[in-house]
Amino acid sequence: MITTALRMLLGDRTKLIGLIFGVAFSTLLICQQVSIFFGLLDRASSVVDDVREANVWVMDPSVKTIDAPFPLRDTELGRVRGVQGVDWAVPFFKAQVQVRTRGGNLENAVILGVDDASLVGVPDAFVLGSIEDLAQPDAIAINPAGFRLLFPGQELDLGRKLELNDRRAKIVAIVDASPAFAANLTIFTRYSLATQYTNNGRNQLSFIIAKSTDGLDAKEVAQNIADQTGLKAITSDQFRIESIMYILANTGIPVSFGTVVVLGAIIGVAIVGLTFNQFIMENLKQYAALKAIGIRNSRLLCMTIAQATFVGVIGYGLGLGAAAAFFSNTSRNVDALRGFYLLPEVAVGVAIAAAVIVFVSTLLSMRRVLVVDPATVFRG
Repeated sequence: MITTALRMLLGDRTKLIGLIFGVAFSTLLICQQVSIFFGLLDRASSVVDDVREANVWVMDPSVKTIDAPFPLRDTELGRVRGVQGVDWAVPFFKAQVQVRTRGGNLENAVILGVDDASLVGVPDAFVLGSIEDLAQPDAIAINPAGFRLLFPGQELDLGRKLELNDRRAKIVAIVDASPAFAANLTIFTRYSLATQYTNNGRNQLSFIIAKSTDGLDAKEVAQNIADQTGLKAITSDQFRIESIMYILANTGIPVSFGTVVVLGAIIGVAIVGLTFNQFIMENLKQYAALKAIGIRNSRLLCMTIAQATFVGVIGYGLGLGAAAAFFSNTSRNVDALRGFYLLPEVAVGVAIAAAVIVFVSTLLSMRRVLVVDPATVFRG
């Protein structure tokens, strides 16, 4: 019976293509949007992720995300260093800055200032140069995407000059930092230089990053800091989650992407449902003939499910392949989408969604078959 069902399906190539297209389009749309959504959430905590040496972040109690720091007094650093359980603590600066390109245009950038002595907070992966080069006068390091933004069409190199807040800056290293949420250009420099490039006011200390003493729990050390200083102190994992939750609660990103995903599912159900319903209606006499020779509704339902499975597997495979090809191409060639990729969890989730779309559409279309009169085959 399954062979008969597949022959009926393959006999109408136009509707078969329509069914496969509906499943493939929904799969592609949902995979793409959900993966980009999670990629954006990952960018919300990219700065925290890159500071691998520290496991405690100290900040003003009002701060809820890495992208909106409130400056601390410089004296707070000494107080944090004096808390029991703190192995070391260093300043960390984060701000937005505008960079003037060679063509005279202004580009937004994220500038990160790390401790002048230890340079803690700079990622380990250097494309060109080394972390020691940041000790040079006016030295900055930028990410590859930022270099291509400032110098389009040019090969990555060192020694180029930039203008930051009417001050000279020299690119001495290219560092492969995680893509930031707020800008494609990320600048790393020493804390003393970062404060000169921005001039945000009297208090410049954005965060204090610290490492708990070996053998002590980072949460306990963070709580000790909070109790003794009155500042907000949390672990890196907690700050990562807080930054992501801030994006979810205070931006339209979840609603925007959620709407697209729901529409993709609705479109899939509509295309597959209408096409499959038309296919059923045009083959209603064949189904009636099968019922006339004694085939029960349960067998007919199994036949239709076999047809749906055939369509679903091919459509899902094509949609998943298109989504994988999209991310494979854009993550290498489009800096704005760097770091976005098709998550395995998303692929599994979309497979379940595709199965639901196909089987719901199929069952809705099968209503006419289940109630059709076998005598229909004998009518003109």
